Amino acid sequence: MKFNLLDSVIERTADRVVAVKQVSLAEEYLADHFPGYPVLPGVLMLETMVQAARLMLADRSPERLVLGQVKALKYGSMVRPGEALVVEVSLGKELGDGSFLCRGTGTVRRPADEAATGETAVSGRFTMRPVRDR
Repeated sequence: MKFNLLDSVIERTADRVVAVKQVSLAEEYLADHFPGYPVLPGVLMLETMVQAARLMLADRSPERLVLGQVKALKYGSMVRPGEALVVEVSLGKELGDGSFLCRGTGTVRRPADEAATGETAVSGRFTMRPVRDR
């Protein structure tokens, strides 16, 4: 299954991207995560940062990039339906094996503070690497 979590891209440069994931109650996985208290699953917060990183790195690598390693990942505030996850991903460095070290942060944007960035929902470092042949 392939799906795009990025609803919009606010800014994109060669070494930084800012993108938005709007969370809607219509998303099926929210029915089970958690019943009566729907929140965006942490793994989808990470996947949103991975998709933003892939977009940022599209011009640097001819190969399809996937998540390689995650370090120091921390979760904070929850993102609920009607809110947005604003992710900012930056390139740390390009590694010799075609991989890229990235740093990402996701903050909650609530309808009441559309222009402001809210509390941190996720942050950490991760590596994007080329798909390996089987």
